[in-house]
Parts: sequence; C-alpha cells; structure tokens
Amino acid sequence: MGETYFEALKRASSFLDAQGKDAAAALYVFLGRKGWNRTDWLLHMREAIPENEQQLLTRDLKRLAEDYPPQYLLGYADFYGDEYLVTEDTLIPRPETEELVERVLQEHPEKQLRLIDLGTGSGCIALALKGQRPEWEITATDLSPQALAVARQNGERLHRAVTWRAGDLFAAARGPFDVIVSNPPYIGASELAAMDASVKKFEPQSALFAAENGLAFYRRIAQAAPHYLTQNGTLYLEIGYLQGEPVKEIFSEYFPQRTIKIIPDMSGNDRIISVSAEKESNA
Repeated sequence: MGETYFEALKRASSFLDAQGKDAAAALYVFLGRKGWNRTDWLLHMREAIPENEQQLLTRDLKRLAEDYPPQYLLGYADFYGDEYLVTEDTLIPRPETEELVERVLQEHPEKQLRLIDLGTGSGCIALALKGQRPEWEITATDLSPQALAVARQNGERLHRAVTWRAGDLFAAARGPFDVIVSNPPYIGASELAAMDASVKKFEPQSALFAAENGLAFYRRIAQAAPHYLTQNGTLYLEIGYLQGEPVKEIFSEYFPQRTIKIIPDMSGNDRIISVSAEKESNA
C-alpha cells in the first residue's frame, strides 16, 4: 500500500512548518479540495492517497510555501456562517468584520431600513446583513469592477438581493440611508513591516492601504456622510486597533451633535467606530 492520506498530510504539514509557514494550512486546503469535514477526515485518513491527489497536494504546498493565501487557493472563505467566493481582486473576509455585522444587527432589530455598504469587496458585509434582515433595502458600492463582479456572484449564489453600484464611496449612491457601514482601507505605510507576508504579496493593496497613516478614507467618509445619513441614522466603521481616538476625532469634527463611540472587539482592541443620533452628556 502506498502513502496514506494521514502520512501525506503529516509530511505536508512538516514541510510548511520547516519553512516557517502555517502548518495547519495544508490540511485546511486539502479538506476544502475534497469537500470533507473533520469526520470524513477521520474516516478516510488511513486510506491510500491517489496519485492525482498527491500531485495536487504538491502543487498546493508550493503555493502555500510562497505565502499564497489558502482561501485564494480554494476560491472561497467562510464568513458569518456562509461561504463567499474570493479572488485576488477582493480582500479575504476576517473574523473581526463579523463583529461589525453583529453590532449592526444588535442595534437595528427593525424590519425596514435603508443601508449602504461602502467598499463592499466580496460583498460579505452587505450579504451577511441581508441574510439576517431580508426586508432591508441594501446598497453596496465598490470602485473596483472586478471586486463588484465577485460580490454580484456571491449575491446570486446566496440568493440575496442587494443593489450593487460601481463607484467611489457615495459617488453612485442614492441616499439618504438609515445605516452607513464600511470596512475601508485603513492600514498605514508604517504598519507594512508587521503584516503577514501573504497579505502584502497577494491581497489587493488598494483595499488595504490608505494615506494619512491609514486615516484618509475615514476623513473622506466623514466629510460626505452628513449628506447621506438620515437625521436618526447610524454610521458604523471598522478601524485598526490603534485608530480609535484619531478616527473619533475626525468624526467629531463633522458630527459635533452626535454620539461617537469606540467599540472594542472580543480581544479588547479598538475595532468599530459608531456615530449615532443622540449626543451624550459625557461623550
């Protein structure tokens, strides 16, 4: 009997580990290719691996060793309980962004409202919200036609009707909106050295980096948002973990009569800025 699945994956993981890469990526990609869950893996791991699968594993290992993201290899990423198509034209959805979705849902139980998602990328925020609030009228914009094409595909696959608009931030929008949400580019040049190699090499730079040490898009959104947000509307933005106070300061300039909150993520890091209607006495 030839090499088993278990032996092949053990060797693959050891190879990645020796390269200083994520050893778990080999099994993640392999199970994704096979469509297996962990139970399937336990049932079949002692079987012999066919030659064609061995060859595919070798090719995948080469890409993983080059820091190619496993989600791009498979062509999809998990987000808020669903699978989303991803390509090199879209960011890979992050777990932290699920907390942004959750915050919007918690604070807006109402059945009817109008929402816009700025810089939608794969469409994951807009579509996750639509999945939980099918009655909401949701618009999503992106400057990249390629990213928007992926978002549209995800909408079709998930059977969720979102209005997709090609344009820069609000340029193609028809407001006003009860909720504005965005995960804009917010990484400053100074943070480049600390980033994962896979992100720097392969994810779309235009969706990651922003001028003014990562603050440029927040300023642009803050300038435009008063013209698109309803009187009682709320704005939610994902932010970098060091950006809470600087972003709050920007929005305080354009929304002096509103409550601006810095909301931490599950790890305790600053992750969301919200701008809501009523001014708090201690804000």
